[in-house]
Amino acid sequence: MSFALQLKDYRMTTAEILYRLPDHPNVLQTYVWQHLDIAPQYPELTKFLDFWKREIEGPLHSVRVASAKLISPGTFRHTDAVYRLH
Repeated sequence: MSFALQLKDYRMTTAEILYRLPDHPNVLQTYVWQHLDIAPQYPELTKFLDFWKREIEGPLHSVRVASAKLISPGTFRHTDAVYRLH
């Protein structure tokens, strides 16, 4: 993962893609896609789904998306105790 991309607010994005099998349209199959992407536009995911619709025979049923920032501000907490070693 590129640290520079993470500083530009790219997030680890996971998409659970449900699609129908071409030979058995009543059967759903799952595909998990993971990539750094920008929320909420998700340009990388959109490019992938456009590729899917254009090149892959299995029609999409649904897509569930989750994303999380990998770099976030640190939390500030007060110390409970201070120990000194000589």
